[in-house]
Amino acid sequence: MLVISSVNMWLFIAVLLVLSCPAGRSEVVQNFNTCSEFFFKEQAPVIPGILDPNSEHARYKKICQKYNFTGAGSGYRYATLYDTESRIPVFSAYKYTGNGDFRRPRIRWMIEPQLDPRVVGMAVPYNNQAINEDYTNNSYGVNCGHLFPSCHAANEFTAKSTFTLTNIVPQNIEFNAGGWNRIENETRDSMSTHCFDNNDNVLAHVLTGALPGVNKLNDRVNIPSYMWTAFCCYNSRTSLWVSQAYWAPNRQENHNEPISKKTLQELLEFLNESWVKNVKLFEDKCN
Repeated sequence: MLVISSVNMWLFIAVLLVLSCPAGRSEVVQNFNTCSEFFFKEQAPVIPGILDPNSEHARYKKICQKYNFTGAGSGYRYATLYDTESRIPVFSAYKYTGNGDFRRPRIRWMIEPQLDPRVVGMAVPYNNQAINEDYTNNSYGVNCGHLFPSCHAANEFTAKSTFTLTNIVPQNIEFNAGGWNRIENETRDSMSTHCFDNNDNVLAHVLTGALPGVNKLNDRVNIPSYMWTAFCCYNSRTSLWVSQAYWAPNRQENHNEPISKKTLQELLEFLNESWVKNVKLFEDKCN
């Protein structure tokens, strides 16, 4: 008769979870200076009580997202602020430089091992983040919704790096495939048309985030009430600064209420009223 000790049982469970959730190649960092290039003017947003240069908040973890450590796929791809209590990202920040010519990757969703260092005998190996099992057989009609969408990636390595559970939220299936997908395509086309640096290369800085809701997936992962996104860029062809924003409720779509384009100032007013006061997403030029 095989007897398995409690410690070995937890190790066995941990191994199963690791096999079902491959590890990513990112880094949890003390501050975003490590990957500041993904923020406009290298300045991260100011979100009082969540992301503030003058204070630290233990539940919110800063992640510089990678995919491979070495070789052609090395280097940071984008930045994410992750909420370990809600187990969803607050936002992901990235540079749009034109979408590359590649097919949507077909890879498994990855976890961030640095958020949950292994402890022998730990009952919940991944207490600080979502795992694949959280998204299976759910009754809320949601699936994995990207913040940094793979269709905005410049190359295949960057596209693959977006398939991490620290870059997704539970998103209504119809909304994810419908209205929000249209917004991702619309912003991609706008940035490709209106955002050019002084070398006439496409360049925009993008922030996409989610506002926590009241329901939880698998009694663990917060289902956002709203999704929001904004980009900021310079158009060297017109010598003008350009910004654009959207937000929408994370629910089954009302096709009589299309998601309309908003100004950055309108988004800031919405975030101040619905979430946190005195939010600042970009430096002043884009306001």
